[in-house]
Amino acid sequence: MPEHNPAVEAAMELELALLTPKIRSSPERVGALLHPDFHEFGASGRHWSRAAIIASLAATTGQGPRPVAVSVMRGAQLAPDLVHLTYDTEYDGSRAHRSSLWRRIDGRWLLYFHQATPFSERAV
Repeated sequence: MPEHNPAVEAAMELELALLTPKIRSSPERVGALLHPDFHEFGASGRHWSRAAIIASLAATTGQGPRPVAVSVMRGAQLAPDLVHLTYDTEYDGSRAHRSSLWRRIDGRWLLYFHQATPFSERAV
C-alpha cells in the first residue's frame, strides 16, 4: 500500500478539481490554481501560456459540462515544495497520458507545468 503523503494528496485533489466543469468555466478559479509562470504542452501539440489556457477553458466549458474520466493517477514528491503527478484521461473519445508539476509557493500548491500526450488503446 502506498505511503500517506499529504503533499501528493493535496496536488491530486487540486488536479482533479481543475478537471471539473465548475472550476474550468471560471477564469478566477482556474487562475487561483495556476502558478504565474504556468505553461502547458497540450495534447494538440500547442504550447499554452497561463493567460491562453485560462481564456480557452472559459470559452470551451461554457458549452455544457462534460466529465473528464481520470484513471491511474499517481504522484511523487520530488522535493519539499514540488510534486509530480501522472495520470490518463478520456474526454469526448480522446485519450491522453498526462503529467503535471505542482509547486508550493507561500503555503499554496499551484500548477506550474502540464503536458498531455495523446494515445490510442492500441498504443497502451
